[in-house]
Amino acid sequence: MSKEYVVAVVGATGAVGSRMIQMLEESTLPIKEIRLLATIRSAGKVLQFKNQDVTVLETTENSFDGVDIALFSAGGGVSAKFAPYAVKAGAVVVDNTSHFRQNPDVPLVVPEVNAHALDAHNGIIACPNCSTIQMMVALEPIRKQFGLERIIVSTYQAVSGAGAKAIAETEREIKEVVNDKVDPKDVHADILPASSDKKHYPIAFNALPQIDVFTDNDYTYEEMKMTNETKKIMADDKIAVSATCVRIPVILSHSESIYIETKEVAPIDQVKAAIANFQGAVLEDEPSQQIYPQAVNAAGRRETFVGRIRKDLDAEKGIHMWVVSDNLLKGAAWNSVQIAETLHERGLVRATEELKFELK
Repeated sequence: MSKEYVVAVVGATGAVGSRMIQMLEESTLPIKEIRLLATIRSAGKVLQFKNQDVTVLETTENSFDGVDIALFSAGGGVSAKFAPYAVKAGAVVVDNTSHFRQNPDVPLVVPEVNAHALDAHNGIIACPNCSTIQMMVALEPIRKQFGLERIIVSTYQAVSGAGAKAIAETEREIKEVVNDKVDPKDVHADILPASSDKKHYPIAFNALPQIDVFTDNDYTYEEMKMTNETKKIMADDKIAVSATCVRIPVILSHSESIYIETKEVAPIDQVKAAIANFQGAVLEDEPSQQIYPQAVNAAGRRETFVGRIRKDLDAEKGIHMWVVSDNLLKGAAWNSVQIAETLHERGLVRATEELKFELK
């Protein structure tokens, strides 16, 4: 008889946490008990899991006794503080924040791409950035068949990636412009492009070429996440990766324009066939019928949609494509639950013998 697990969701009342609960309801993971954790402000709220009332508890150092799998999506500071306690208690942590992604002791996993990296886990597994995840799903079938030399990606990211306050700000700004006839450049902004940065700009009827704050090399942290995470997931430090990340006034689903150069010449029909046959990817590519991936169609779906696949007109090994996915599902909640399912399937839900992570 298959083991049943006690599963904790940390950040259960947030946008990603609520979707984790939904994905767990639909999951093949055998669940004996669900434990919903959040801040003290949310403790006492009652949520539903499989038509049963579950009371949200405050996250503390002792919240993980008896937990087998803990899904974290409550911010990097929460993961830094509490994930080691979960591991010490015997749980396997799947962390959806950026805190552990570049830690050499932590696998960075997109299950369709590098599930094998889970085999050597030390109690914590990291989910990549939402934009990285969908790009990896789209590119892995090409990499496997033809190799990859270079990736240049421009993202068109939904405001939900910046949280509930960014969604509310976007909706307010649009209403002010449409209903109150305020000039878009005069709309007040408090959150975007980055809540922690010095200046804030309106997103309504605008495009902001800044996600997160800038680093010393003039790329943003979001852009460097995509670069560094891609190299780690592909286990290839030599692959050339460059990103430009842009926020647009779309609520849900990230879109990406990706240019790649393969190691071998890749016929487009074979590229399309490889994507169509790859787990988690859906080919939507019929230009004559105006069929291509769209954000509104990807919302609420687990898959990554790929289309507008075409040869570069000047580079023999160059290929362009358009990739869209729901940033809160495959880009976060579903990828986390999918990792938990894969851990179960591979017999890797186990206590870690040696704690490698500092208790704070």
